[in-house]
Amino acid sequence: MAGDQLQVLNALDVAKTQWYHFTAIVIAGMGFFTDAYDLFSISIVTRLLGRIYYTAADATKPGSLPINVNAAVTGVALCGTLAGQLFFGWLGDTLGRKKVYGITLILMVVSSIASGLSFGHEAKAVLATLCFFRFWLGFGVGGDYPLSATIMSEYANKKTRGAFIAAVFAMQGFGILASGIISLIVSAGFEHKYKPPAFSVDPAASCPPASDYIWRIILMFGAVPAGMTYYWRMKMPETARYTALIAKNAKQAAEDMSRVLEVELPADEETLDKIVDEERNQFGLFTWEFVRTYGVRLLGTTSTWFLLDIAFYSQNLFQKDLFTSIGWLPAAKNMSAIREVYKVARAQTLIALCGTVPGYWFTVAFIDIIGRFTIQMMGFFFMTVFLFALGIPYHHWQQKAHRIGFIVMYSLTFFFSNFGPNATTFVVPAEVFPARLRSTCHGISAAAGKAGAIVGSFGFLYLSQEKNIVLRDAGYPAGIGKKNSLIVLACLSFLGMLFTLLVPEAKGKSLEEASGEVEEQDDGKIQPDA
Repeated sequence: MAGDQLQVLNALDVAKTQWYHFTAIVIAGMGFFTDAYDLFSISIVTRLLGRIYYTAADATKPGSLPINVNAAVTGVALCGTLAGQLFFGWLGDTLGRKKVYGITLILMVVSSIASGLSFGHEAKAVLATLCFFRFWLGFGVGGDYPLSATIMSEYANKKTRGAFIAAVFAMQGFGILASGIISLIVSAGFEHKYKPPAFSVDPAASCPPASDYIWRIILMFGAVPAGMTYYWRMKMPETARYTALIAKNAKQAAEDMSRVLEVELPADEETLDKIVDEERNQFGLFTWEFVRTYGVRLLGTTSTWFLLDIAFYSQNLFQKDLFTSIGWLPAAKNMSAIREVYKVARAQTLIALCGTVPGYWFTVAFIDIIGRFTIQMMGFFFMTVFLFALGIPYHHWQQKAHRIGFIVMYSLTFFFSNFGPNATTFVVPAEVFPARLRSTCHGISAAAGKAGAIVGSFGFLYLSQEKNIVLRDAGYPAGIGKKNSLIVLACLSFLGMLFTLLVPEAKGKSLEEASGEVEEQDDGKIQPDA
C-alpha cells in the first residue's frame, strides 16, 4: 500500500516544481561548470606550454610537449577524477551526501589556483607542479559526479527528475564554453598589448615572456565559479532519503523537508522501522544478492559510460589537431604563440556553441518526455553514423571546398553525444540503484566512464598520429591516423547501442520504483516488493 512508503518521500515525489529545485540545480550545476572548465581548458593551453618550455633556440618550427609530458598533462586530471569518483561515491553513502559535498569544492578551488603556480622556472619543475595539482583537482572533480547526481535525484520530484539531473550535468556545456571564452579574452588582451609576430617571421619574439601568464590565468579562473557556490552548498540540508533510509532518522528527515517544502510532514518512524528491517534492504555491494538484483544494470551503466567517454574525450582532446589537418587553423609556424591560443580557443568555442551546449539542453527538454533509453539509443546511433561519415571519406573533408561541411558534421557528433549518452549515462545511475548504494554505484559507473576517458585521451594521442612522419607531431610513433581513429570511434559508438539494451528506463517512476525497491500497482499506488 501507499501507506507503507514514508510520507516524506511521497511528498518529494509528487511535489510541484518549486524555487528550491532551481536553487539545487544552480548549486550543484556550478560544480559541473567548474569541472568542465578545468578538464577542457587544458586542451587549449597545451600547445602554448610546448612553445614556452620546449622550443629550441635554433628550431625551425615551434616546440611541442614531448609525448610523455603531453600525455601526463592531458590525462592526469582524469586519473584523479576516476579515483575521486570511487572514493567520494563510497563516502557519500557512508557519511552522507552533504558532509562530503563541501570537501570536493574546497579541493577544486585550492587545486585550480595551485595549477597556475610553479615550484621553479624550469620545464620539469613547472610541469611537475601542474600535473601534481591537476591530479588533486581531478580528485575533487570526481567527487562531484556521484554527489551532485545523487543529491539532485533525491531532491527532485518523479515527474521532472530526469530534467533536473540533466540540467545539473548540462552546466558542463557552459563550462566548456567558458573555457573557450576566457581563453579568447585573455589571449586577445595579451596579443593587443605585445603584438608578437608569427614564428616564421621572428621565432624568439613570437613567444614573448608574458605568454607564461596566459595559461596560468586561464587555469586559475576555474576557482571562481566553485568558490562562489561553497556557502550555498553548506546551507543545503541533507537529503531525506539519506537521513531516513540510511541514517534511519525519520524525524530529522521530516523536519528538513518540512522546511524545504514548506508543509508539515509526519516522522513515520514505525513505517521506517518496517522498511529498514526488510531483508531486501539489508544486502551490501559485495554480495551475490546485489549481483543477482543489480548486476546487469550496473554492467549497463558502466559499459555505456566507458564506451561513450572513449569517443567523447578523444574528440575533445585532439580536436585542435583535426582543425589544423583540414586547414581550419593555420600552421603553427604561421602564428605567434598567443595567436595560436586564440585560434584554438575560437574553434573550441564555436563547437561548444553549435553542438555541445544545445545538445545538453535538448536532453533537459525531452528526457522526461521520450525517456532515457530512447535518447541514449538515438544518441549512440547518430554518433555512429556521423563518425563513419567523417572517417570513411576523411580525405574528402580535407579539401578546402568541403571544410565547412566537416565542421558541421563534427558539431553534429557533439550534439548527439550530448543530446544522447553523455547526459543519460550521468542521469540513469542516480536513479536505478537503492539509496544505501546509490552514490557508490554512481561513482563506480562514473569511474568506468573516466577509464574510457583515459583510454581516449592517452590512447588517441598515440593512435591518431599519422603514418607519414612529416604529418605527425615530433617524437610520436606512427599511429593509425585520424581517418582510422574516427572509424574506430564509430565502432565503439555502435557497441554503446548494444550495451544500452541493459539499461532500465526510469521515466515517470519514483526512485524506489526505478531501483526496484518497491513496485507500482495498477492503481498507481506504491507498495513494497513481495
